[in-house]
Amino acid sequence: MCGIVGYIGENNCVPVLINGLKRLEYRGYDSAGIGILIDNHPLVIKNKGKVSELQSKIEKLKLSSPIGIGHTRWATHGEPNEINAHPHCNGDKSLFLIHNGIIENFETLKKGLQQLGYTFLSETDSEVLVHLIDSFLKRGNNLFKSVRMALTEVEGTYGIAVVYEGEPDKIVAARKGSPLVIGIGDNEHFIASDVSAIIAHTSQVVYLDDGELVEVYKDHFCAKTIADADIEKEVFEITTTLEEIDRGGYPHFMLKEIIEQPESVFNSMRGRILLEQGTAKLGGLELVADRLANSKRIIISACGTSWHAALVGEYMFEQFARIPTEVEYASEFRYRNPIVGSEDAIFFISQSGETADTLAALKEAKNRGALSLGICNVVGSTIARESQAGVYIHAGPEIGVASTKAFTSQLVVLALITLLIARKKTMSLVDGKNIALELEKIPEKIKQILKLNEHIENIAEEFKNATNFLYLGRGYNFPVALEGALKLKEISYIHAEGYPAAEMKHGPIALIDKNMPAIFIAPKDSTYDKIISNIQEVKARKGRIIAVASESDDTIDKLVDYTIKIPDTIRMLMPILSVIPLQLLAYHIAVKKGLNVDQPRNLAKSVTVE
Repeated sequence: MCGIVGYIGENNCVPVLINGLKRLEYRGYDSAGIGILIDNHPLVIKNKGKVSELQSKIEKLKLSSPIGIGHTRWATHGEPNEINAHPHCNGDKSLFLIHNGIIENFETLKKGLQQLGYTFLSETDSEVLVHLIDSFLKRGNNLFKSVRMALTEVEGTYGIAVVYEGEPDKIVAARKGSPLVIGIGDNEHFIASDVSAIIAHTSQVVYLDDGELVEVYKDHFCAKTIADADIEKEVFEITTTLEEIDRGGYPHFMLKEIIEQPESVFNSMRGRILLEQGTAKLGGLELVADRLANSKRIIISACGTSWHAALVGEYMFEQFARIPTEVEYASEFRYRNPIVGSEDAIFFISQSGETADTLAALKEAKNRGALSLGICNVVGSTIARESQAGVYIHAGPEIGVASTKAFTSQLVVLALITLLIARKKTMSLVDGKNIALELEKIPEKIKQILKLNEHIENIAEEFKNATNFLYLGRGYNFPVALEGALKLKEISYIHAEGYPAAEMKHGPIALIDKNMPAIFIAPKDSTYDKIISNIQEVKARKGRIIAVASESDDTIDKLVDYTIKIPDTIRMLMPILSVIPLQLLAYHIAVKKGLNVDQPRNLAKSVTVE
């Protein structure tokens, strides 16, 4: 949510800013703007709506500037409109600022500034920052010191970039709890909240950590802590390519990412399966593997889709590693004074590695002495750097707001971790080799499911006008029911609920009628007979049923209205397969409703505020 991009160098910053903002559109936003210096005089242009509308406004002016900053805003304080959009300016418009995050004490700061004579135009918490910085400039401080001193008074989270006409040769940026990266070019530097915004221009980046500020010139940068101590920053090489973050001819990123899943899950397990030993090799856990295997308890903390992956991980860890496992919403974990100690291992799952709630939970766990481990997709992300150890899922860039390939890759990584721990404990070589072999077959089985795309699209046509859905599954497929319902809610705006199938009789069955479709995840496993009973209960109440079933199952066709047949695999891996038809169904329903599946309303790809 919210995107930052900045440029200082010898070229025109305007196309760099616009193209960078377009690369950040996937994060979710409702308004956009840029601020530049022309002959050292500030010019701010912003509007409610899409970056393309901002671009049309700017192109008419034929602007050129060697320094500027741009922003896409996802509203927190104040409705989406041009006034609340970023950048925000001080009173004489000599200073402008963009901000990601939330200033928690903004009302207190605002009252103090109003007593000093400052006037506020917007409803945002961000405008407080630009006036606060201005108040320190007016006391004779330079820009860097003014930003640093202002931030010592701020409570909350921020990723900011600031430009001042009095010092037109620099951008000052800072970070606390909201990601920020510096790109290094040839006599030019870039600032962004996400490397995707600057990947067209450089592969050399520096990640800011919490409490760090940076003064960025065209040919160098200087980093310090908020306490004014100098810092040496490490330069990282980005391996992601432009091609990976383009749609590649697909109508939407979401469809592209669903179709990519044979490759993405293969990349998640590539080089990590030791078939002959019946185990997994995970370099990021190598130094802590024994401590992990000897943990008294495992906790998995996550949000949203990652939380659903965590639920599957709970089944895996308890069934095979025989370690008691709990799954926690990261947003609740740190606020309930959890009982956590040195004998606990806690995994924190986040596609972006920047999820604010998950990062806060990670810091809480570290403070309490637990082994804190990350499962992330984005290399160099904050959670990846803050964790004591961890595993990258290597799913590749995921641009669509509704997670698809990251979810299945998270499940693959959780299965590999299970295999690693279980083989260190009581799992036999035979059982380990069986799981490893089934993992290696997963990419090909996903390819088989993707061939059902047209069949699933036809089902979507039948149900596109439904107003409610019920998703039901048992065991490993209960979390899949939750995830399927979430996908439909996220992109089609149809109300949907996921339940354990056995819980249907404890309330949801009251909703069943001819207008309430029910989707059953019903592979042939140890709970199959129970699922069939649940299907018959729905059918008796005239409910319409879609079943995701095993390709070998001929019985279920007579009991349901529509079937989607998928290949068999072992129970622990079935969620990787059974979720894909649900992703496609949600996608096609949303497209048939004429909705923007890549940027659903009110949602953001990376939730960097609590």
